Amino acid sequence: MNNMISAQLIKELRERTGAGMMECKNALVAVKGDLDAAVTELRKKGQAKADKKADRVAAEGILILKASDDRRSAVLIEVNCETDFVARDESFKAFAEAAAIRALETQSQSVEGVLAQPLMGNQPETIEQARQALIGQIGENIQIRRLNHVLAKQEGVLATYMHGSRIGVIVELMGGDLQLGKDIAMHIAASKPQVIHSAEVPAEVIAKEKEIFMAQAQQSGKPEAIIEKMIAGRMSKFVDEVSLMGQAFIRDPNITVGALLKKANAQVTRFIRFEVGEGIEKKSDNFVEEVMAQVRTTH
Repeated sequence: MNNMISAQLIKELRERTGAGMMECKNALVAVKGDLDAAVTELRKKGQAKADKKADRVAAEGILILKASDDRRSAVLIEVNCETDFVARDESFKAFAEAAAIRALETQSQSVEGVLAQPLMGNQPETIEQARQALIGQIGENIQIRRLNHVLAKQEGVLATYMHGSRIGVIVELMGGDLQLGKDIAMHIAASKPQVIHSAEVPAEVIAKEKEIFMAQAQQSGKPEAIIEKMIAGRMSKFVDEVSLMGQAFIRDPNITVGALLKKANAQVTRFIRFEVGEGIEKKSDNFVEEVMAQVRTTH
């Protein structure tokens, strides 16, 4: 039966699935050389591999940012893997790029929505199927963690900024120009504002910070009236630090972002900032303990 399986057939199956040579050969043998059936067979195995790896922490990865030529539509997508090594893999990057392009083209608003899309054009393979195949090829848990697709309002324009492949920003700007928008996006990447205006800082965040400042101030031993003034000053500074309008502009610390925008007769109506792995609890392996544990089990 193995005589039916030519090297060319194995090569073609490898190109279509990314699976290893022996996996391709075995799959072709199992289905008597039927190429399409072999693809299905490998996808089934890929699903099994994907299921086994689904619980492993995927906190590394890359961001892909795509915007339409008219700057009216933009998407920011985070694709995660387990190690920085895989984040640099060309197959992994190509998958993330293709997913982002489809998300922009289809204006997908959710991860589930983009996973159901064809990976490329009219091909039957979906992005989810490609993800599972990539897990089988690379051997790590790979997830599209999140995406945000933004459509500009009628008078708005979308400015974008990428810091390497790990921080991405989309800013919707009303008034001003695209260069101003890019400068603001770069500022957001570096300064990590939580909100646009200080009034938007959540009450629970303010209460938590006030509690911390209160505890610190009381340790100073200063009179109550002085402590109250200290806390008021610190809280005012805090809300400025976490709101875009109150932050000192990164290119010119002598002016706030709010003042810069006012001077240009412009306003930021929303922004999206993603950073790879933020909010994911990473597994910290102790290499020394791992080696010692292995040593102990061998004695």
